Amino acid sequence: MIDVKSVSPESLKDKFQHFWALSGEKIIAIEDGYDSTLGAPVFTRNGLYSSRGWTEWTQGFQYGSAILQFDATGDAQFLEIGRRNTVDRMAPHLVHTGVHDHGFNNISTYGNLLRLAREGRIESESWQQEFYKLALKVSSAIQAARWTEIRNGGYIYSFNGPHSLFIDTIRSCRILGVGHKLGHYLPGENDARIDLLERMLTHIETSAKYSIFYGEGRDAFDVPGRTAHEVIFNVNDGNYRCPNSQQGYSGFTTWTRGLAWAILGFAEQLEFLATFKDEELSAFGGKGKLEAMLLKAAEATSNFYIENSPTDGIPYWDTGAPNLHRLGDYLERASDPYNAWEPVDSSAAAIAAQGLLRLGRYLKSKGMEKAGTRFWQAGLTVVEALLRPPYLSTESGHQGLILHAIYHQPNGWDYVPQGSKIANGEACMWGDYHAREVVLYLQRLLNDEKYYTFYSGVEGE
Repeated sequence: MIDVKSVSPESLKDKFQHFWALSGEKIIAIEDGYDSTLGAPVFTRNGLYSSRGWTEWTQGFQYGSAILQFDATGDAQFLEIGRRNTVDRMAPHLVHTGVHDHGFNNISTYGNLLRLAREGRIESESWQQEFYKLALKVSSAIQAARWTEIRNGGYIYSFNGPHSLFIDTIRSCRILGVGHKLGHYLPGENDARIDLLERMLTHIETSAKYSIFYGEGRDAFDVPGRTAHEVIFNVNDGNYRCPNSQQGYSGFTTWTRGLAWAILGFAEQLEFLATFKDEELSAFGGKGKLEAMLLKAAEATSNFYIENSPTDGIPYWDTGAPNLHRLGDYLERASDPYNAWEPVDSSAAAIAAQGLLRLGRYLKSKGMEKAGTRFWQAGLTVVEALLRPPYLSTESGHQGLILHAIYHQPNGWDYVPQGSKIANGEACMWGDYHAREVVLYLQRLLNDEKYYTFYSGVEGE
């Protein structure tokens, strides 16, 4: 269980500066040394980023990292890297009909550029802002078209096909919210105007209902906050069939990166919901109902994460991994990435930390000080662990920023160094990006800058 510490953003200020110095070195090393003809970089092998053909979902994190680096440091060379590559290389991701990852790729690039332009942080003529808006509109509609209707609901289906709902998409579906704020919709058959907000909220509600467990007796493994990576539906009649997992140990255990996506996705949507007037949400059951649904899922998953992570907040790759019992009382001590039995996943920690912080801040703003402080401090505890060895990568020859990430343990894709029994010592593009994002989030709060959200660039549209 996480040993929630009395950490403050102020106490991490020097660590933030060190982090951004290392981060800049890694971005330059990838920009200068990675062969882009191999496809998007995914994870490191022996310290060097490599590709892994499955789906193209990490390129936005690569170029988005450079944009975040500029945001944090003001160093214009990173703006140039991020902006140039977004224009030159990201267009295929706008019209990619085969993935559920539009909110990852395109908000990380076009979305961040629009946000910085609207904040006056970068010089941008009106046509450039319209270019970013157009990109986000296109992406939102393409993502919304990847849709499966079920009984009393629906969802954006995963790359596995129409029967498959991934919890990952809880964060990626925010692209639909951005498209809605930009006044867009999905044109359908016979010129039907398909509402992007309706699709987003329906997807979220379906995820909260089927992907998250609440201890209400749904099945024998119904532990509050447990998260199913994948949920399977019968597309012929729209019925729910079973939980499943692609990258976790099983459908009846909790893959911790999927859990982290849920924590961050639900927390962000709580913030987004607050930007709407009550009457704008009346057609969807009302703001109160939606808020209660989001809050229930966010708190359940966040509590599960806290209770099922080691004391430093860096989780093992799955809470039901088959050899965890060999580690003894592993939840009563700090994580050990060099153990002989099961890998940790620092990328899950980087994602979850931001969700814990956002949820904590949200609850405190609603007067729930005790619960809010618990989640806020848990998030800071995780961040503090990521900003020091063995997780922060300080070696100049290693292109990764946050070490000991796992991509696909069941498939055996992750690099196992010589002399080790498990994968360790490597980084991944989404882990590095989300570490940058959570540090930027805290740094902007510390500097009393505009609050950082995925929809910052479209507020007031």
